[in-house]
Amino acid sequence: MSTNSLVNYRYLGKSGLRVSCVGLGTWVTFGGQITDEMAEEILTLAYESGINFFDTAEVYAAGKAEILLGKILKKKTWRRSSYIISTKLYWGGKAETEKGLSRKHIIEGLKCSLERLQLDYVDIVFANRPDSHTPMEEIVRAFTYVINQGWAMYWGSSRVGTITWSPLAGGILTGKYDDGVPIYSRAALKGYSWFKDKILGEEGRRQQARLREAAIIADRLGCSMSQLALAWVLKNENVQCVLLGASTVDQLYLNIQALQYVPKLSGSIMQELDKILGNSPKLKKESNMRYNKTKVSSYMDMFVIVNL
Repeated sequence: MSTNSLVNYRYLGKSGLRVSCVGLGTWVTFGGQITDEMAEEILTLAYESGINFFDTAEVYAAGKAEILLGKILKKKTWRRSSYIISTKLYWGGKAETEKGLSRKHIIEGLKCSLERLQLDYVDIVFANRPDSHTPMEEIVRAFTYVINQGWAMYWGSSRVGTITWSPLAGGILTGKYDDGVPIYSRAALKGYSWFKDKILGEEGRRQQARLREAAIIADRLGCSMSQLALAWVLKNENVQCVLLGASTVDQLYLNIQALQYVPKLSGSIMQELDKILGNSPKLKKESNMRYNKTKVSSYMDMFVIVNL
């Protein structure tokens, strides 16, 4: 099935911004795990498949992810109005003034990100995490300032909202770690020993047992565990966009194919999965909002868009 016939679009948070239901993330892969050539192939497939949302951060590969993303975008000469770029601020450098959400770092950090991306503006700038040491008024005023300067169109904050990241739990939900840690996997990368420990620990073993049960449902549907996991996330009406990470073109293609299984997740199948996973959220209906602040999965953070 063609990938561009699968991708649909949803309003992001309370804004009027229409984003593809799946986006492409650059954490670990761009500027690190994969070659520049592979990154370009992956980004090209994403764009040609109808994905219009590309996410990065100042901290990813110490800025190299932004540099590579910007380099590819400049080379492709796609219309700037046809895609959405988001970046995130908090960890910008080693100096005390290069981290956190102070007015100084928000303004200077975003200017540095734009320079690396070779862009005049990003569509969305996120606070990558809360900063308890900076007054909220200072944070809001700083983000408002960068929007008024034309350096960003929207700003948002991590931990609550409607964009999910790491829907495959860094690859755990693909089944690749069933028999240990493959040498070329993310858990084997330098600096990711914490992830390896998580997989090989007691909680990791419990997760693997649950996944083996879920794999039976995937087989019944005729899809992979990765596709089942992605379809499960997208089935949630409170999720507007799922960020995909991919280290190969084939991997991205198969993940996009997961969209065809969303309609196949009937109420009874969702109940089966909820029983296996044991993490069914308690949804709180809020009639005057397009989203709620319910946690959708233990594997993902979420974002809320502030429309200014």
